[in-house]
Amino acid sequence: MLEDKNQEKTSLAELGEFGLINHLTKHFKMYNSATQKGVGDDAAVINQSDKETLVTTDLLVEGVHFDLSYMPLKHLGYKAVMVNLSDVYAMNGVAEQITVSIAVSNRFPLEALEELYAGIQLACDTYKVDLIGGDTTSSTKGMLISVTALGAAKKEDIVYRNGAKETDLIVVSGDLGGAYLGLQVLEREKQVFQVNPESQPDLDNYTYLIERQLKPEARKDVPELLKEMEIKPTSMIDISDGLSSEIMHICTQSKVGCKIYEDKLPLDPQVISTSEEFNMDSTMIALSGGEDYELLFTVPIADFDKIKGNPNFSIIGHITEETQGMNLVTRANQEMELKAQGWNSFEE
Repeated sequence: MLEDKNQEKTSLAELGEFGLINHLTKHFKMYNSATQKGVGDDAAVINQSDKETLVTTDLLVEGVHFDLSYMPLKHLGYKAVMVNLSDVYAMNGVAEQITVSIAVSNRFPLEALEELYAGIQLACDTYKVDLIGGDTTSSTKGMLISVTALGAAKKEDIVYRNGAKETDLIVVSGDLGGAYLGLQVLEREKQVFQVNPESQPDLDNYTYLIERQLKPEARKDVPELLKEMEIKPTSMIDISDGLSSEIMHICTQSKVGCKIYEDKLPLDPQVISTSEEFNMDSTMIALSGGEDYELLFTVPIADFDKIKGNPNFSIIGHITEETQGMNLVTRANQEMELKAQGWNSFEE
């Protein structure tokens, strides 16, 4: 059913800041016993008796990180939470609470923010995290969303980026490149629409790619799976900026080199077919695309038998000594130096 353009929209000014926060957050449930007090006081109260607290923040800016011409607000709310939960899981932790701060211009009525918060609430309910605070303010143009996620882990369970050792296996969850190609498809359809607003996009061949871009899922299951398999990674990072720049972060901080094998990169069939359609190299997309929110980690070679053949994971290479550098071994068995060509928010 099409929305009635004449339907009354509620201006944010009618509610005021506290009325708005109360309106948007009144249906959120609490899932974690550590959350003593959520939204509604001067500060949230969290009790973490025997665990380390993990804290991570991301800022998403309209026109830089998202385009509302094809990103529904509900999806945006969901994705804004995923981006942060992913960082907690990359530390081998459990995400428990989030705060959400938004700045919006007066072009957004209350109903638009209800959509945004419906996505945030779906993420909280799905991943069992508590919304415990945040802020709302006005913006002169566009929308900004800042989410902070809080997590917990036992000291001995936390995995950093700096623990990779020579001969460790390099492992990745899921598959790569889908989110970047989903963005390319959406951008192409936006351009077609601008030329001909009557055109109806046929996106049936791209459903997986578009979902990877608009509704990514953080890999909460990976720390749980690794624990069941009795594997503790030596290093771990989430893939937000592209595989090559993420493995380079691990190698730089661990003072090691690496070899990644092109023929071991996990690619979905839609990634392969759409790469060909766009005249793009699927390996470059897997290495540099970003926004996959999979987890990249290293494990001791002794864990090979535990991890090989597991459908959730692909062994894509191994750690070498630092002097050997960071390299991609091509299908033709040639070595090429890895370059960080992923997302850089400061490039024009």
